[in-house]
Amino acid sequence: MAVVVLNKANFKDTIEKNNFVIVDFWAPWCDPCVAFTPTFEAAAAANPDIVFGMVNTEADPEIGEYFQVNQIPGVLVIREQAGIHAQVGEIGAPAFDEIIKWAREFDMSGVHAYYQDQSKKAS
Repeated sequence: MAVVVLNKANFKDTIEKNNFVIVDFWAPWCDPCVAFTPTFEAAAAANPDIVFGMVNTEADPEIGEYFQVNQIPGVLVIREQAGIHAQVGEIGAPAFDEIIKWAREFDMSGVHAYYQDQSKKAS
């Protein structure tokens, strides 16, 4: 699957309509960010069941601010609308592959229990 450009217009919809999304926060002036792009694109091609999206923090700073992205490159792994892992700084392909593997195997039962508990408290 091709990498999706995420912005204010499509970010929320992308997260809500897809169970597994990996977001790369980057900027065109950030050399490590630009260097990571081929790794991110290769991971997207190798994992077509996951949505890979890139947020240009220069064009859409509000998204990065919302997720408190204070340093780029930054990767956010989202499953079932919950952020389960954040990685900041340079990362190589082998380490990124391990993050993806870990995220696939991550037990979401604790997340489900947390949201169920929050729902009960709000009732």
